[in-house]
Amino acid sequence: MAYLVLVRHGQSKYNEQNRFTGWKDVPLSKLGVEEAENAAKKLVGFKFDIAYTSVLKRAIKTLEIIMKGILHPNTPVRKDKALNERDYGDLIGMNKDDARKKFGEEQVRIWRRSYDIRPPGGESLKDTAERALPYFSKYILADLKKGKNVIVSAHGNSLRAIVMKLDSLTKEQVLKLEIPTGVPIIYKFDSKGNVISKKVL
Repeated sequence: MAYLVLVRHGQSKYNEQNRFTGWKDVPLSKLGVEEAENAAKKLVGFKFDIAYTSVLKRAIKTLEIIMKGILHPNTPVRKDKALNERDYGDLIGMNKDDARKKFGEEQVRIWRRSYDIRPPGGESLKDTAERALPYFSKYILADLKKGKNVIVSAHGNSLRAIVMKLDSLTKEQVLKLEIPTGVPIIYKFDSKGNVISKKVL
């Protein structure tokens, strides 16, 4: 048996400013640092054989804070852009309220909450899943099948794609799924890679 812990990075500066973030490499806000520290407190006693993160510093920093907080700073870390946040394209950096004024409330809702419609120059959730899930299966799930305990520090949409797979959600169900910042989600797996249990700390 092995466990997988998924953590969405703490609040970023763009989250704080209500901006579309995507692949923009912005740091954690003060609250984001506190959220990562609180996640570490919840995970005291856990030991991880390997950690995964995106290549964006808000996820990397969240992971560093957690691993330092649980006294396992030397756990091997794999970084890959496959776990990056959804690319919001031309919307990156734009305040979400300003986007609604410019494009209309309904259009922004469609870009944010549809499964396969891309914002201008960006990715849909489907696109994000198509890069995150093969990576998850090839590396993370493979480690879990070997009995390794894994932590993943990533982003709202890359984690939504992974949770969609683990929880067997439909395209419609995943659109309602919210992954809160800094809240560990724990899955237990058997040796065949099947989910035994799930809990949110």
